[in-house]
Amino acid sequence: MTAIQVYVVDDSAVVRQTVAHLLSGSADIVVVGSAPNPLIAAQAIRKNRPDVLLLDIEMPGMDGLTFLRQIMAHDPIPTVICSTLSTEGSKVALEAMAAGAVAVIAKPQLGLKQFLEDSRRELIDALKSAARSRPRVIKLSGVGAAALLPLAAKPPPSLRSGVHTFAVNKPVVIGSSTGGTQALEVVLTALPADAPGIAITQHMPEKFTAMYADRLNGLCAINVREAKDGDRLERGVALIAPGGRHMQLRKAAGQYFVTVADGPPVNRHKPSVDVLFRSAAEAAGGDILGIILTGMGDDGARGMKRLHDGGARTIAQNEATCVVFGMPKEAIKLDAVDDVLPLEMISAAILQFDARA
Repeated sequence: MTAIQVYVVDDSAVVRQTVAHLLSGSADIVVVGSAPNPLIAAQAIRKNRPDVLLLDIEMPGMDGLTFLRQIMAHDPIPTVICSTLSTEGSKVALEAMAAGAVAVIAKPQLGLKQFLEDSRRELIDALKSAARSRPRVIKLSGVGAAALLPLAAKPPPSLRSGVHTFAVNKPVVIGSSTGGTQALEVVLTALPADAPGIAITQHMPEKFTAMYADRLNGLCAINVREAKDGDRLERGVALIAPGGRHMQLRKAAGQYFVTVADGPPVNRHKPSVDVLFRSAAEAAGGDILGIILTGMGDDGARGMKRLHDGGARTIAQNEATCVVFGMPKEAIKLDAVDDVLPLEMISAAILQFDARA
């Protein structure tokens, strides 16, 4: 196979040199160039389009977010964001993911060289994942949002009657990874305020999930927040597993709760979709809807199989609308999926599940 061509855009010479050195030992990845800012990078990639961009956010001349939006508006290139853990940097990195970046690597403000050396495997995995992705711009405001809103604004008659407001709380669990930040935004913004409770595991670095939840909360009719240990999963609420910790679903006295705790990575991820799905199968049996969205790898496939075999309804995002058709594909291979749907139909499927409940 041809080596993945990576172009690095970062104003730090240390980062550019360290990344080139770390990737030089990988037979299937090659750094074809680098630049200290987007203005220089733009000229280079026009002549020789790389397979993947590794892009910083805060740079002189033009910031990385503006550069990314320009790229995605014309000739999308799979992009991995390498951003500091500063509050402002993290917020902008989330905006970059909404604009089409397929992954974020959180780098500290100090000790960059050592951090990159320690995170070599994570970096390589992110670049390989990006190279296999099919970036697509998902517009979440203006015309784009209006096109999606009818899914929730015009639900089936059984939903419009209002009876679902008092329906038994049968929860929804969702797992996603690469491309999932954009996909979740499409799904959640199309749901009404009294949608069923939703527990979500999205592969995302620590310190990003709280801001990501806050961002979604400002866009959605439902309440979206980062989960805390002991939070109740109720109607109109979506809980997102915090980065760096596993989230599980529990049931007590007819109510659903989440537990959030540390633990070893599962399938190399923390939080892990399999951890959430397995706990949901134990807690809810067949009274639950499991959804697996875009993402690289197989995290969630075996957990979805357990959900499916326990009588739960299960849905996978289809290949055409996935940024990476990895996790859904693996779940389908295990015969763990009842329906394979395009992204834009998944919110309607949640409402239909709720109506039947």
